[in-house]
Amino acid sequence: MSPASMPLVRIPVGVVVARRKAASQWIDFTWTPVAVLDGVPEAKAWQVLHEDGDTTTFYAGSAEIELYRSETPYYQENLASGGASLWVVTTGADDDPLRLVAVTADPAEGESFAETAANQVEQLPMPPQVESIVASFIAEHHVERDFVKRKRDRAEPEALARRNPEQRK
Repeated sequence: MSPASMPLVRIPVGVVVARRKAASQWIDFTWTPVAVLDGVPEAKAWQVLHEDGDTTTFYAGSAEIELYRSETPYYQENLASGGASLWVVTTGADDDPLRLVAVTADPAEGESFAETAANQVEQLPMPPQVESIVASFIAEHHVERDFVKRKRDRAEPEALARRNPEQRK
């Protein structure tokens, strides 16, 4: 990997998921990420955090948010939206109810994960401490680039004209 494609900052986070009784004859429960924690708690993965009627919340495990210099415009757009978010990506797993795939602060990356039907992508509020780290990263690494619209070359009518096979020689 080239140094330009390596993340400059990695932010450790924990993910909380909720298991709810499903109103379906095909499945017993639905599993949904519900919160992102700043840092990684000492809890073990899949430890029960809270039970309330038909809903049980679990600590699903840890992930790292990776920040890249080339993605600062997307992070900036995310923070400027008024409700900074993180995208939590999960998929089905053999041993556990869900497998944590990624957590990202890049809206475009979050959207790209949603293109695969096997992934479940949830947009969740960004913890204030993570937002502060992302804002500092943007301040340090963002480079404003002017948009330059390219002009097309004018078509040359003679180049587009049909020619006889004898003229090609």
